[in-house]
Amino acid sequence: MKKTVFALAAVAALLAAPMSAQAHRGWIQPSSTVLSGAEGWVSFDLAMSNGVFIPDHAAMRVESLTILAPDGSPAEAQNLSRGRLRQTFDLHLDKPGTWKVANVLDFYNAVYKQGGEEKRWRGTAAEMAAGIPADATDVTRSRTLMRVETFVTLGQPTETVFAPTGQGLELVPVTHPNDLVAGEAATFTLMLDGKPAANQTITIARSGLRYRDNPEETTVTTGADGGFSVTWPQAGLYWLNAAVRDVAGTDGVTVNAQYNGVVEVLP
Repeated sequence: MKKTVFALAAVAALLAAPMSAQAHRGWIQPSSTVLSGAEGWVSFDLAMSNGVFIPDHAAMRVESLTILAPDGSPAEAQNLSRGRLRQTFDLHLDKPGTWKVANVLDFYNAVYKQGGEEKRWRGTAAEMAAGIPADATDVTRSRTLMRVETFVTLGQPTETVFAPTGQGLELVPVTHPNDLVAGEAATFTLMLDGKPAANQTITIARSGLRYRDNPEETTVTTGADGGFSVTWPQAGLYWLNAAVRDVAGTDGVTVNAQYNGVVEVLP
């Protein structure tokens, strides 16, 4: 439980600031995104940092790590190791097709008064009923969903893992994320709770910030159907981010959601 509390607190801090001012960005960086052969291994770095793909702040916790094999079955990370600045693990690709690696956090916050004193609570949906006292008044509840993910492919690309869960912000590729090429346009759809997320800003940042003065960040806006297109200026790893704040949910619960995706663009 202590680990869960620390993980939720870290993500709450990550989501607290507007994206334009946010200091720490979550990302999952694969050592390779496209492999050939009957099997293969990929190593992953996970961190929350000031600049994308530069582990300079804190390792990302992986209590909510989810790995889907090309057939949609769950897979396990191996050789997990947590350092001060980054978390690492290996994945054995033993099935051909596209794999999805995601760290997904889903928790609730509540602010209430008890005996005239304001108090706060944080936990899972299952814990909320017991976590808020029966005599609490002026209760406000919110839900936070954060998805950080990337895709890797062994052999021919597949699409089974693209099926959305209907929870929070999710990216549904139209152009396969392991078939991106510099100078060519790629199309994606952003979903919120299983529905098109219209008029949302997508921030796109390229790797290599340490070695240049210009951050080279761009933004695009989703259309009415949640769709957006990106023409990649050059090869490299790219970080995609979207965030929504205070969306009306059910039972008086407001929703804050964030999506962080990592894709590789080939020459």
